[in-house]
Amino acid sequence: MKKKSPDSPCCCSYSTLKAWLPILSWLPKYNLKWLKMDVLAGLTVGLTTVPQALAYAEVAGLPVQFGLYSAFMGGFIYTFLGTSKDVTLGPTAIMSLLCSSVVGGQPHRAVLLSLLCGLIQAVMALLRLGFLLDFISFPVIKGFTCAAAVTIGFGQVKNILGIQGVPQQFFLEVYYTFHKIPEARIGDVVLGLICLALLVTLMFMKSSLTSDSDSTCSMYARKVVWAVATMRNAAVVIAASLIAFSWEVYGNHVFTITGKTTRGLPPFRPPPTSDTTANGTVVSFGEIVKDFGGGLAVIPFMGLLESIAIAKAFASQNDYRIDANQELLAIGVTNIMGSFVSAYPVTGSFGRTAVNSQTGVCTPAGGVVTSVIVLLSLAFLMPAFYYIPKASLAAVIICAVAPMVDYRVVAKMWRIRKLDLLPFFVTFLMSFWAVQYGIVGGIAVSGALLLYSMARPQIEVSGLSFPATEYLSHIIHTRALQVSPPRSVVLDCSHVSVIDYTVISELRDLLRQFKLREVHLIFAGLQVHPSVLLAADLEGFRHNHSVDEALQMESRNLLDD
Repeated sequence: MKKKSPDSPCCCSYSTLKAWLPILSWLPKYNLKWLKMDVLAGLTVGLTTVPQALAYAEVAGLPVQFGLYSAFMGGFIYTFLGTSKDVTLGPTAIMSLLCSSVVGGQPHRAVLLSLLCGLIQAVMALLRLGFLLDFISFPVIKGFTCAAAVTIGFGQVKNILGIQGVPQQFFLEVYYTFHKIPEARIGDVVLGLICLALLVTLMFMKSSLTSDSDSTCSMYARKVVWAVATMRNAAVVIAASLIAFSWEVYGNHVFTITGKTTRGLPPFRPPPTSDTTANGTVVSFGEIVKDFGGGLAVIPFMGLLESIAIAKAFASQNDYRIDANQELLAIGVTNIMGSFVSAYPVTGSFGRTAVNSQTGVCTPAGGVVTSVIVLLSLAFLMPAFYYIPKASLAAVIICAVAPMVDYRVVAKMWRIRKLDLLPFFVTFLMSFWAVQYGIVGGIAVSGALLLYSMARPQIEVSGLSFPATEYLSHIIHTRALQVSPPRSVVLDCSHVSVIDYTVISELRDLLRQFKLREVHLIFAGLQVHPSVLLAADLEGFRHNHSVDEALQMESRNLLDD
């Protein structure tokens, strides 16, 4: 029988199909071991997802069931379209905050926003516009995430205190929260602080676990502690709900509870394209889109940025590559289909992705198990959610966003490139006024700095700056790391004298990838000041060679091998 040529139309069409449906690359190799690990990871992530989804709906200003409506579609869609085995899609703190700032707690508009965001993201994927994300620098991202964490975290203080009537706008929220402290409910305060203490304790217990063991007993004990600490959100919310229920059945309304929720699965129907106000006025589709304003540009971009950054981080950690444009398509289709089940915009979750990876997930199929857990919760557990204290959900949110406040990054930027602090602080400070303005302002400042450096170049030298980072990394990966055998790389940097913080972050990842493959990445003739390289803490960074010296050194290494 005549074999088909690799260049035959049939082979080409199958390769194209695999590019659009990544599930075809791993499904034929699926086995029982993978299934066991995927089920275990899916169950673990599912028990983390349910309480977080309920809590993030509060951040979005929506009824709690909308958090669960938004938490299951991503697992099914990403299994077919995603290129990372670790990423889990669903509601996140940042997307919930952005959604709240745009739709103001109106469920119909939140669902329509999901559809429009998904369409924008899918079109970007089809037009291969993923490179546009390269123009959002690391300082802008960090400035926004730090401000978002402060805004979200402080926004939950009112629920810890059990006070009502606090405005959403950040500065008014700060004023009225302190002004109304005398109205705090003792039950909510005590329960909220206990929940916070338990969550922090379990988090530290998990981080302090070591890999070495002297006995089977200690290994078993560590596994139990790890399991409880990983599912700490669910454990704390369940315990708090039982406490609240025990008081409520005797008629003692000690805690502020979630209250009545809609039971059952959401209906599958097209998202609403118009809205009706309380006085019966019909708001048209065009008017709603106009009200969305700049949020309709910011939310799709931030969703893509958050998810792709997470996918890249875990791909680097677990030694595989992702396709950024395919990730755009997966997120876009998830938001489009999610709008048919009353979801608001979602993206990749760092915390749940970390749990997924640590539990040993093997393929994106773990997301299907997570989605089934969420659907079962919607079908059977909604009456129990009535008794969830708002203080316990607030504690979950505060502990989830606290690690996002990365104060150490400011010191690193100061030592590496002080000018990067300008877009960082512009984004950080403006985000307290309105989150979408903070992002736009930071991007504008970054762009202005980039254009200024192009308009006023230093003679004979140039900078390696953030828009080029992803392209440089892609070229090095495809031409050196993904070939067999992997190759060492010598980069001629004799005309580079400026490196910004975004580039440093990418170089750290590249150097780790080269070290894993036992090859070298050498920056020959780099003129950057030694204090910058010291501050960057780049392990294995080799730069003090000329191009000829570097090539001769690598030639000798090859001969020795």
